[in-house]
Amino acid sequence: MKIRTLTCFLDPQQAPFTETLNHLAAFANQASILLQQAGFILQTRRLATTPYPFWLGSKSLAEAVTLVKEWEKQAESAGFAYLSLGCAMPSRPETYDWISPLLAATRNIFVTGLLTTPQREADLQAVRHSAQAILLNAPLEANGFANLRFAALANVPPGCPFLPAAYHQPARPPSYALGFECADTILRIFQQAETLSAARQNLIIELETTASRISEILAPLEKSYDVQFYGFDFSTAPYPQDWCSAGAALEQLGIPSLGGHGSLAAAAFLADTLDRGKWKRAGFNGLMLPVLEDSRLALRSSQGSLTIKDLLLYSAVCGTGLDTVPLPENCPQESIVALLLDLAVLSLRLDKPLTARLMPMPGKKAGDPLAFDFEFFSSGNVMALDTSHLSGLLADSRVIDIHSR
Repeated sequence: MKIRTLTCFLDPQQAPFTETLNHLAAFANQASILLQQAGFILQTRRLATTPYPFWLGSKSLAEAVTLVKEWEKQAESAGFAYLSLGCAMPSRPETYDWISPLLAATRNIFVTGLLTTPQREADLQAVRHSAQAILLNAPLEANGFANLRFAALANVPPGCPFLPAAYHQPARPPSYALGFECADTILRIFQQAETLSAARQNLIIELETTASRISEILAPLEKSYDVQFYGFDFSTAPYPQDWCSAGAALEQLGIPSLGGHGSLAAAAFLADTLDRGKWKRAGFNGLMLPVLEDSRLALRSSQGSLTIKDLLLYSAVCGTGLDTVPLPENCPQESIVALLLDLAVLSLRLDKPLTARLMPMPGKKAGDPLAFDFEFFSSGNVMALDTSHLSGLLADSRVIDIHSR
């Protein structure tokens, strides 16, 4: 198990960006040293702000791009590999138009778009803007990689350490959170267990022990730097080899091939196990199934046994949503709209955070093979998306009000 990210959070409206950045960089440096001395591997340090509509205010797009590029440079110099600017918001619909230009002008900037409102509504205009952004982002980089830096968010609270979903709560002091790459630990424990009960209990013990050790290490540092802790996110982040695959961990429970019947039971078991652990929580702490980042998921999707509808179904028992899903280049915008709306209402009905990081692949159609010169992606195939579109009452609605169960 590795710490995938130590993510620091700041509000540029509370104090000058550079001043808070330097303070958080000093904190992150000391935290990194202490964690490494204790035997933990920290892969990246990342930074996230409050949603950019708050602090960009009345700036023009050109002014915003200039400012963001400067902040990107400062963050990198301070030791933060990536900077998340938070989310475009339904209350500021024009800010969705800034997503693609901000990504085009940068290389380490992440942004998101909210699909839902604080009033527990799925906002159809925001859904359509987010779908449009996905298509506009696709040709910005080879292999559609600009969409790695964008996600549509549904019902996601502040404080998630994983990018792109990370953003800070306005007016909250500087904070941090930790996200883990723990698919290898889950797979190992499932391989060694003789019963489901043992698998569950052993995984909970390992994660609780890790959280307790890290809390003891970093608590004094939080106090001395006056930095608040959002919490731990033990979502099942993988690495694209079978030894660190969340898909392989699920199949280890007894599924011949992920996507077949029994997969939902395995997903529910793992998600329920994570729910039972006792640690301070931030982000998802759920089943993370990023197709292209997980070798077994990429394999099953290329074989046709794992579909987008399957991934959405597993999200219903506590996933993080749809992540690094490769789509055809000519995927209709209305099909993406329908998919994002499904995700949004699922998040509201079940009162859970979900995201969609969808990646139309330039020059590719459904079923085409994919190969990447990128350490964190596995080879796979473009996944098919139903060519459906909304009409009637759904299409004519401005918002859909959904109460949780």
